[in-house]
Amino acid sequence: MQFSYDTKIEYLKGVGPARATLLQRELGIFTFWDLLSHYPFRYVDRTRFVPIAEIRDTSNYLVTKGYIKKVELLGTGRTQRLAAVLGDSSGSMDLVWFQGVRWVKDYLKPDVEYVVMGKPNYFNGRYTIAHPEMEVFKAEDKELIQTFMPVYSTTEKLKAQGISTKAISKLIFTMLFDLEMQLKETLPKNVVDDNRLMSRHDAICSIHFPKTSGDLQRAVYRLKFEELFFMQLDYQYVKKERKENNSGFVFATIGECFNGFYSNYLPFSLTNAQKRVVREIRNDVRTGKQMNRLLQGDVGSGKTLVALLCMLMAKDNGYQACLMAPTEILATQHFAGISRYLEHMEVKVALLTGSNKATEKRKLKESLKNGDIDILIGTHALIEDDVMFKNLGFVVIDEQHRFGVEQRYKMWTKNSTPPHILVMTATPIPRTLAMTFYGDLDCSVIDELPPGRKPVKTMHQYDSARLKVFDFMENQIAQGRQVYVVYPLIKESEKLDLKDLMDGYESVSRRFPLPKYQISIVHGQMKPADKDYEMDRFKKGITNIMVSTTVIEVGVDVPNATVMVIENSERFGLSQLHQLRGRVGRGGEQSYCILMTADKLSYDGRERIATMVRTNDGFEISEADLKLRGPGDLQGLQQSGVVHLKIADIVQDESIIRLTRNTVMDILQKDPLLETDINTCLKNYLKDKKLQINWGKIS
Repeated sequence: MQFSYDTKIEYLKGVGPARATLLQRELGIFTFWDLLSHYPFRYVDRTRFVPIAEIRDTSNYLVTKGYIKKVELLGTGRTQRLAAVLGDSSGSMDLVWFQGVRWVKDYLKPDVEYVVMGKPNYFNGRYTIAHPEMEVFKAEDKELIQTFMPVYSTTEKLKAQGISTKAISKLIFTMLFDLEMQLKETLPKNVVDDNRLMSRHDAICSIHFPKTSGDLQRAVYRLKFEELFFMQLDYQYVKKERKENNSGFVFATIGECFNGFYSNYLPFSLTNAQKRVVREIRNDVRTGKQMNRLLQGDVGSGKTLVALLCMLMAKDNGYQACLMAPTEILATQHFAGISRYLEHMEVKVALLTGSNKATEKRKLKESLKNGDIDILIGTHALIEDDVMFKNLGFVVIDEQHRFGVEQRYKMWTKNSTPPHILVMTATPIPRTLAMTFYGDLDCSVIDELPPGRKPVKTMHQYDSARLKVFDFMENQIAQGRQVYVVYPLIKESEKLDLKDLMDGYESVSRRFPLPKYQISIVHGQMKPADKDYEMDRFKKGITNIMVSTTVIEVGVDVPNATVMVIENSERFGLSQLHQLRGRVGRGGEQSYCILMTADKLSYDGRERIATMVRTNDGFEISEADLKLRGPGDLQGLQQSGVVHLKIADIVQDESIIRLTRNTVMDILQKDPLLETDINTCLKNYLKDKKLQINWGKIS
């Protein structure tokens, strides 16, 4: 049988249908390549055997050797275990097995020297290794002494079927023999030579079976480079293709709507950053190519005003525009704000959410289809199939990482000609993520706050200082200000020692009693009408304090609120803390964010709190968040169709990301269609991409 990367894993010698099903379910391994790219997560140095008396470290695997001094079965039935004593000239340690007891008992022989590998534990004054990897030691076996042992991720279910880390290693060794002639180079020769990369064949062999630490380092670098190189090629080629081939609506005119609003109704002067972004978008929409732009800007930086100016450009050129927000609260907020801005202009603005009544929806959809609505604002309701525009020309997607890529795709395909797309985020994207997962987008940044805005002062207080915090809240309320108090949970949790919302509400109510003080309570499980009622009371200044969950993280704009108290703030991610802090500081008065924590904090918790106290810079915060949490779902990547990296690390490998990005851009600049012989491998790679929908084209 001819084997290839795409060969199903069940055809590998030693696997078969049953084991293949288990590998698919437990590790997502379906093909030869899936197994080959199941890289070791660490290596055991077998160049030195640790004498038993010198064992100190219980955090890492070790390799020792010795003779079995004693073997005994302990317990009965399900609690039965096998215990053995391993000894060398320096001392002894314990070995224990809870599974495969009979098989292991027959394997252990007296007067036979074994190599033992595993992670030791220290208990009752002795070191113990549970379920160690063992081999009979042969002094003449030089390979055993001079190699590193790869350690692979596996699971208990796999181990129970004999697929241990050692078994995976043997399967990969078998596969490398089957595929040896097919480990062809994937990168152009000049890229390999210029960057002094190990060959692909040597890199794949060395990542699994390194002979020296130098070989291992070179193999890791080569495979990281390759993975990031092809990611950059995907994004940069799609970006180039879109700009060349995707026709878009031409906004040739800056007319009465834009100029009238700018001259007469602009609520405040634009910052230089806002002006720069409007120019960048203006340059995009008059080229005849479809725009796909990401707008980053901190909370309160004026992104919505920029989006409104762009939607007015669409109106001036005879097109409709829409703004899609992730929550009804935020959509309603946008509708109220934009309607207020445009109340003296002949621009028809409408709101569509799940709360619209059936008759209201029917009339609205008819008006939209007839072209009577200029700007439609709404939630996911905008992407329903029966929501049809007459001529949609400009789409704004707010807090874009909260939408799945398929939802964005539906909005993108409302017309036969795709509208211009502006995706906005108030969660600044770290440079490394911007260069990778958002590499196909043009990026704009608003890096100034509007004049008159004062930076929010952030303070850290322990639970023991709660009375002091209450006094501060009372002082602010006495000055006519309002306060948010945010809790992470609604109901008491048995698993997490968190302040629960209802207990918090009662505590605040006791300190700030009726009739002198009025308190609102808001959480995600309330009925929309009740939530709106409480929100409205707070916005109108009827209530002094809003006790809430993170439902107010996005979209609540109350300029009179000057204090944000976040309970159990150590439990929140940095991005979420930054979003919550952005709910205050929206007026001209000095605002404050108070981060309440337990008296004892983990290292990560202390780092997050210290970062928030130190800076208001969203980009600095996003970089710190990335380092603490890893990329994970930081920007909603798990819903965006992005393939997870197998070996590269977004946090640690920024230098390789920059290098591969520059290398790809240089190649595409010199050979845009990849027609030269040296780039044939790259053209074939792109041709072989099997994507039903090219998600990159829609961000």
